[in-house]
Amino acid sequence: MTTTPTQPRPPAVGGRPDGERRDARPPGLTKRVLARREARIALLFVLPAFLLFLAFRFGPAIAGVGLSFFDYDISGELDWEGLKNFERMLSDPTFWQALGVTLAYSVLAVPISLALSVAMALGVRRAFRGSRFFRSVFFLPVITSLVLAGAIFKWIFSTDGPWSAIMAPLGLGGSWLNSTVLVIPALVVVGVWSRFGYGMLIVIAALQDVPREHEEAALMDGAGAWNRFRYIVLPRLKPTLFFLAVIETTASFQVFDLVYVMTQGGPAHASYSLVYMLYDQGFKYTDYGYAAAIGVALFVMTLVVALIQRRVIGRQK
Repeated sequence: MTTTPTQPRPPAVGGRPDGERRDARPPGLTKRVLARREARIALLFVLPAFLLFLAFRFGPAIAGVGLSFFDYDISGELDWEGLKNFERMLSDPTFWQALGVTLAYSVLAVPISLALSVAMALGVRRAFRGSRFFRSVFFLPVITSLVLAGAIFKWIFSTDGPWSAIMAPLGLGGSWLNSTVLVIPALVVVGVWSRFGYGMLIVIAALQDVPREHEEAALMDGAGAWNRFRYIVLPRLKPTLFFLAVIETTASFQVFDLVYVMTQGGPAHASYSLVYMLYDQGFKYTDYGYAAAIGVALFVMTLVVALIQRRVIGRQK
């Protein structure tokens, strides 16, 4: 008795027999609807951190701007002043002196920090024996406490410190921190030392995007190291340099730790920065409205300088 071979049953799809297909999405849901639903769920997870960011970052900033229009002291009474705090600031010679100190520090610190960051990055960009060690050593000051570093450098720049002994043959001995001319360069040395390692790492990351073929072709054509850097490397570093310029300028405008630890604004207000003035007005004299006005002016100046830097450095074709 012969038997007729049975045809194989089609495989079950989605757990249903006889090849009946079932869409994974519920009926009526399109890809766009699903994407919107996923976005809402993602926002729910992000919302707590975003609310905390608003409360502790934008909240105090907005409150500070509002406070600059009031006379507010330790008594807790708010009296509307309008623009009187800003008028007082513009007529205050101490403000203009502090602004000059801040600008002088920034003009020296920012270019030196950028140049040193690029130079160190170019020196350790290639893997060689000990390159990781040097990168770590250069980055170490970034994670060192500025208060601790300031206390150490205060001794280094003192009359009995090693810096005075090194500079004595050049006629620059003695304590730089007690000199109205040399105190800003002394602070710049410490500030650049504490920050150039961060910029170095950022530049090293940007250098990875520079095609080595272009540099090798330029080298075969007889281009020197400077021409290779100027025409091949530097154009690709412009966005990175713009970012670092903004970061370094903001940090320089907000210099406070080093001034507080090393000089307390002296000698004769020669290192009296804007943030140190803000600290004095707010915490020493409890004139919170005037301190808030100084903070608003500092923010506006930082923003203007950042826009100028974008125009000069960060503009792309």
